[in-house]
Amino acid sequence: MLFYTGLFFLVIAVSLDGFGVGIAYGMRRIRVPLIALFIIMLCSGVIVLTSMTIGSMITSYISAYTAKIIGGLILVSIGIFCLWNVIRSKTDDTVHPSENSVSQLNQFKSVLKEPQQADLDQSGVISIQEAILLGFALALDAFGAGLGAAMLGYSPLLTASLVAFMSGLMVFGGIHMGIFLSDSKWMKKMTLLPPFLLIALGIYNMI
Repeated sequence: MLFYTGLFFLVIAVSLDGFGVGIAYGMRRIRVPLIALFIIMLCSGVIVLTSMTIGSMITSYISAYTAKIIGGLILVSIGIFCLWNVIRSKTDDTVHPSENSVSQLNQFKSVLKEPQQADLDQSGVISIQEAILLGFALALDAFGAGLGAAMLGYSPLLTASLVAFMSGLMVFGGIHMGIFLSDSKWMKKMTLLPPFLLIALGIYNMI
């Protein structure tokens, strides 16, 4: 039972960013069509499945105990890295993709740093191309977490499916919640939750 509880928290941790993005879109009335939502889910699922397949191959060459320790360390490292990014984003100036002087490379970096900026053409609708970029940006953290999850013994197919489903659910739910929100200060505090979940899960699995 505890094994699947850990899987649940892992899926939540790597998908929660999508909820914040959804709220930002809802408050700005940016639409995410079903095809774009499906692409976001597909990107998350494919990236997690790929990383967990690699992790499963690595575990065949090391002992179960070593794999467990490495997997836990990876989750802790990803959590610390995410926490550092959250803290840094509060102090750095944001690059706005709407400015004419911003290059495509800077636009790409800007979306990776703050996925809610994926509406690059300011059309109010997330296109297929923007959905691919957004899906990739949201799934970056999931790649490292997928490696760690595989080493902890979680099923790659089950985990990837759950992450894909939860990513879509978080974005969809966030959009509808954002429509009713006028102040997002509490969401800024929630950005600390995923890193701490990953760190706690990694430590728990190493004990």
